[in-house]
Amino acid sequence: MRRADRLFEIIQMLRTAHGPLTAAAIGEALEVTPRTIYRDIAVLQAMRVPIEGAAGIGYLLRAGYDLPPLNFTVEEIEAIVVGLSLLARTGDAGLMRAAATAAGKIAVVTPGPGGPLEAAGLHVSGWGVEMLDAVDPGMLRSAIRNACKLRLHYSDHEGEETARTVLPVALIYYVESVVLAAWCELRQDFRHFRADRMLSCEPLEERFMERATKLRAAWETDQARAE
Repeated sequence: MRRADRLFEIIQMLRTAHGPLTAAAIGEALEVTPRTIYRDIAVLQAMRVPIEGAAGIGYLLRAGYDLPPLNFTVEEIEAIVVGLSLLARTGDAGLMRAAATAAGKIAVVTPGPGGPLEAAGLHVSGWGVEMLDAVDPGMLRSAIRNACKLRLHYSDHEGEETARTVLPVALIYYVESVVLAAWCELRQDFRHFRADRMLSCEPLEERFMERATKLRAAWETDQARAE
């Protein structure tokens, strides 16, 4: 996580907290050390963000500090509620956690009585892709984002197992499956791999950043032609 993003997350955590938060608690949530949080708090205080407290006691954000409000129409709020709720059907635990924190952030800065993200009468079925055991979708998303090659141990629909090195370009969330689109070095072409058929998957140190944009564009062109 970039430092700028982490500073923003710290402010959001303090704004929504019901009491003082220790550096250890903040650090655990953001996966950094308490020492890093101490430095971040000092930076925010130097920027005149009204954070009170001290190491070992906890930190509070003084009442009245706010970010610019977000103004949504009723239909926009309903779209957000439905869209975030639909993420529960992807089977991607990381996206589900992100959806919950995103909803919290929007709720805090969106004016309106009774909880602006509580769109009455809108419900989304939780039925969808089952949670994956062998592969973490968050790792697949990270590999796409960072143009990191993957080593797959894969079983196709006939049960034949292969080991492949692939260059991931997209993750597709269907109703009943999650599919990784990638350039397969074995086949020298684009292939699609169902996440639930991956027996194992691990990121490699080798990157393909210089090829990532062109590969994704080529895959999208192929998809458009197939439709």
